[in-house]
Amino acid sequence: MAETDTKRVTEEEALLLHASGRPGKLEITATKPLTTQRDLSLAYSPGVAVPCLRIHEDPSAAYDYTAKGNLVAVISNGTAVLGLGDLGALASKPVMEGKAVLFKRFADVDGIDLEVSTSDVDEFVNCVRFLGASFGGINLEDIRAPDCFVIEQRLRELLDIPVFHDDQHGTAIIAAAGLINACELTGRRLGDVRMVVNGAGAAGIACAELFTALGLPRENIILCDTKGVVFRGRTNGMNQWKSAFAVDTDARTLADALKGADVFVGLSAKGAVTPEMVKTMADKPIIFALANPDPEITPEEVRAVRADAIIATGRSDYPNQINNVLGFPYIFRGALDVRASTINEAMKVAAANALARLAREDVPDEVDAAYSGRRLRYGPDYIIPVPFDPRLIVTVPPAVAQAAMESGVARKPIVDMTGYRNGLRTRLDPTADSLELILDKVRANPRRVVFAEGEEDRTIRAALAFRAAGYGTPVLVGREEVIRERLAAIGQHAVTDLEIHNARLSDANRRYSDFLYRRLQRTGALYRDCQRMVNQERNVFAACMVAQGDAHAMVTGLTRSFSASFDEVRRVFDPRAGERVFGLTAMVSRLRTVFIADTTVHEVPDSETLADIAIQAAAKARQMGHEPRVALLSYSNFGQQAHHENVSRVRDAVTVLDSRRVDFEYDGEMSADVALDFDLMKRVYPFCRLSGPANVLVMPGLHAANISAKLLQKTTRGHVVGPLLIGLDRPVQIVQMGATVSDLVTMAALAAHDSLPW
Repeated sequence: MAETDTKRVTEEEALLLHASGRPGKLEITATKPLTTQRDLSLAYSPGVAVPCLRIHEDPSAAYDYTAKGNLVAVISNGTAVLGLGDLGALASKPVMEGKAVLFKRFADVDGIDLEVSTSDVDEFVNCVRFLGASFGGINLEDIRAPDCFVIEQRLRELLDIPVFHDDQHGTAIIAAAGLINACELTGRRLGDVRMVVNGAGAAGIACAELFTALGLPRENIILCDTKGVVFRGRTNGMNQWKSAFAVDTDARTLADALKGADVFVGLSAKGAVTPEMVKTMADKPIIFALANPDPEITPEEVRAVRADAIIATGRSDYPNQINNVLGFPYIFRGALDVRASTINEAMKVAAANALARLAREDVPDEVDAAYSGRRLRYGPDYIIPVPFDPRLIVTVPPAVAQAAMESGVARKPIVDMTGYRNGLRTRLDPTADSLELILDKVRANPRRVVFAEGEEDRTIRAALAFRAAGYGTPVLVGREEVIRERLAAIGQHAVTDLEIHNARLSDANRRYSDFLYRRLQRTGALYRDCQRMVNQERNVFAACMVAQGDAHAMVTGLTRSFSASFDEVRRVFDPRAGERVFGLTAMVSRLRTVFIADTTVHEVPDSETLADIAIQAAAKARQMGHEPRVALLSYSNFGQQAHHENVSRVRDAVTVLDSRRVDFEYDGEMSADVALDFDLMKRVYPFCRLSGPANVLVMPGLHAANISAKLLQKTTRGHVVGPLLIGLDRPVQIVQMGATVSDLVTMAALAAHDSLPW
């Protein structure tokens, strides 16, 4: 068991983080250039008057000319800060700043924190209502009950933008997602469930309301508070929100209510539930002990008396954390993107169902890695997704947006939902934008791609993901019985239609051996050598499938070095006529994409080879949507080291390109800083032919290229695509050893794309 959050984080560490450097967790950055007087004139006076007048004429134009459509106010008065109580508005600011950071990190929503120094409901409502014009949405936070109910309801009536109290609805949505899956795993219908909710504050009431919207009968819920069961006829400590859940029951205490109950949802206090109470619950009890920082009962205490229970908490050091960050960023993302006037019940239900469905899907390796390599698989210890799952951004917002459109609260409906999902992906993953046109083309022209290392778990999962994405038919090379065992081990027992080829038993074995012998007989290979290679070397067998037209492309490299995999496929494939074989690595960040060549094959390329690599790399960059500007790199700039052989190779390559009259920008020899810093380039070398910073870097040798690419991969926030294998006469991609499932799928799709006619 991992250490608890409170043990991991000391007071000193927390204070140091918030105080170090620029105090706090937020800053504001400009999205438009402000470097010249003209920039200032356009952004401010006099240019700013034009959008002001347009907005005066048409208030909806504010979404077109300002940041309103991506701006959420995170507002609190500090009357219920975390589990700390009424700390006041100012002391709530670190929490509100943190909430704004989470909005940006997980959904690219800009959040501004506002702390309102009043505990008076009327004053608070008036303050927020008059600020509403500034924002696309309002996220209320850490406001005590029952004030929070009144405040939210009144602001929803007064404002035409989404108003969402996350302590209520965020918790309810995530808990609802977990409940949907817990019921499925225990064979329950939600309409038959008997539930006890302990805690009649904001979150408790909201959970009960949403559960009823999902289909749980109101009479099947027993609500408890500090005075016991909320029963019909009770007068002590009641309000209108509790009264809505008052039921006819003889139970008067929490212990009474839990007897025979299927589900316990706690939003109350540490230790409220005892092991003895848990013993009295129904078979396979579902226990959501969500009090923070300490749950009503710990998972260890539950396990000691009920091994059949499914347990969730609010803690990150236990499985099944009910974490609001799974909800609010993505719910607002979807609501903002359709300019919803409110966040209604249909949108909340859609978010809960989307989260529940996502938990049932295969989890990417990157997510496992973020959680100490723990294999996350749908089951009792994984009923809801985890916060760092990158698929949340393309799963929850579309569901929320669709529900908003269907329920009539969307003022800007989305016409192309597929395009919308693609756009969401690019918000957090800069590689997605570069690849999307390529992937769309593959979806429109599905291909057969051979996954050579078919017995590996990651390969099998990648094959399933490749098929699910619509890229085509995956073909696995391996022993069928082993692959079936692996499928069962990863929870895919029902998958029976994957195409599997055992090289030794394949009907094509003889045909492939004959083909390989014709290729290699004059290179010292006997027929039995070729037969052994086809039988035993999966890369050779997979390559023969492609060479003989039984598949369009192949992907390999997961378990072997690049050089070993490359040598095996080269027994089957030749370079494309007139081209060089080399590796091209793309480094993609929000600011720029840079292609680096050759990162895999040529150790010391001569000038003709460098020129060929430049031409082919430029073509690939253009194919991936970038207009190439090629720099041939050296440690010298334009003749500074004229007599050095390694410099002259690069300079001569420029001369070769001059003679070929290519259709892209290029120049060299130049150093990396000059190539990438356009201001430096124009200031010091104004004669340079490039019209902007280089985006294709042709390196003078393999050492420089490979080391540079891997340094950038490990030291920058950019994403890596590749190295892409360029120049073979058949489409092959070789991933890096230890590649993730996502890497395999991307490279398989790129191999598939290479098989299409340009």
